[in-house]
Amino acid sequence: MCNLYSITKGQAAIREFTAAAKNRAGNLRSMPAVFPDTAAPIVRNGEGGRELVLARWGMPSPVFALKGKATDPGVTNIRNTKSPHWRRWLGPQHRCLVPLTSFSEYDTIDGKKVPVWFALSEKRPLACFAGIWTNWTSVRKKAEGEVTVDAYGFLTCDPNKEVGAVHPKAMPVILTEPAEFDVWLNSDWKEAAALQRPLPDGTLQIVAKGERKDGAEDA
Repeated sequence: MCNLYSITKGQAAIREFTAAAKNRAGNLRSMPAVFPDTAAPIVRNGEGGRELVLARWGMPSPVFALKGKATDPGVTNIRNTKSPHWRRWLGPQHRCLVPLTSFSEYDTIDGKKVPVWFALSEKRPLACFAGIWTNWTSVRKKAEGEVTVDAYGFLTCDPNKEVGAVHPKAMPVILTEPAEFDVWLNSDWKEAAALQRPLPDGTLQIVAKGERKDGAEDA
């Protein structure tokens, strides 16, 4: 389960990479560690084309997961797209791209959980998780009370060879090409669902270990 990733490119690079016509996210800081419930950039379809906005990481949890709980910090990773809970958000109006430069899975080394960072190369080029988003009212944190936010999560799938060696259960669904972005944001679910697959073996490499952030930044 990916509960930590980084996005260290600026909004100009993200907009160019995703063909986002509008920036509604303000001035983005480098984010070498994005944790659950953090506000981070996503790209979605808007009235005037694709737009870059901020949303909070964690989609609404299924009802069964909230029994006995007073808060809902949200679900970060979505695997079972056949679930009625998730099906309502699988149409193009709720799909988004979640930019990243690297992501982390935890390995157990000498009895300790150690973050292992994966990227497309040592240079940490941009890629995007295949995400979904919605506007939702809930209590995410007790101290914060009830809030209405744009929330997002992203799909997972079976791991490829590199990720599977560290985390054998799953990896995030990652998109790297403009044609994939177009399909994910605009096509019907039958076509878009084909993107819920691992990257080919050899596509990712380990770029860092040990730290809960990946500080390699784009100047």
